Amino acid sequence: MSEHIVDCRGLFCPEPLIRTRDFLAAKRPGTVTVLVDNRASLENVTRFLTSQGFAVATEDREGIFRLRGERFASDAPAPELNLDDYNCEMPSGKTLVLITSAVVGSGDDGLGGRLMKNFVATLPEIGRELWRVVLLNGGVTLAAEPSPVLADLQKLEASGVGVFVCGTCLEHFGLMEKKAVGQTTNMLDVVTGLQVANKVVRI
Repeated sequence: MSEHIVDCRGLFCPEPLIRTRDFLAAKRPGTVTVLVDNRASLENVTRFLTSQGFAVATEDREGIFRLRGERFASDAPAPELNLDDYNCEMPSGKTLVLITSAVVGSGDDGLGGRLMKNFVATLPEIGRELWRVVLLNGGVTLAAEPSPVLADLQKLEASGVGVFVCGTCLEHFGLMEKKAVGQTTNMLDVVTGLQVANKVVRI
């Protein structure tokens, strides 16, 4: 039997809770393993799994918490999640940058492309508050070879900034195999990221 893993590393509350809820609703597994990397999510996901009839064992691997849940209640309730029941504090000083085009502005795409390259290269100036870069629509081309900003995005990711690339958009543009940076994401991640962020910059 294959192991059911819900990988929530790099995600802040409430995203791990929502992902775990959705996975349980879709699969109804007897066992599940959830990976998180912050203590707020560790506590909240553990409490949620317990409420759903799972016995939870936790293993700490250098700050990556592996929560293995095994269902002990066959008559467990259908997965429901009321975020008001959980202490999901928004992380302080988290800036999300939403990029929906390969160029900045309109009028001249050549100029817009140069402006985008300068913009992405300058993002580190935001400092430690830069939390996540989300690429949607034409913006996903920036994450695929031979993007002129690929190296800059890779540096951001290596520094700990989350780079999230819309999977539907990659498929639309035929770029799934050419993606060279970031993790493929979906609209649920995008929406919850917007909810969690303290500041959103759209370009």
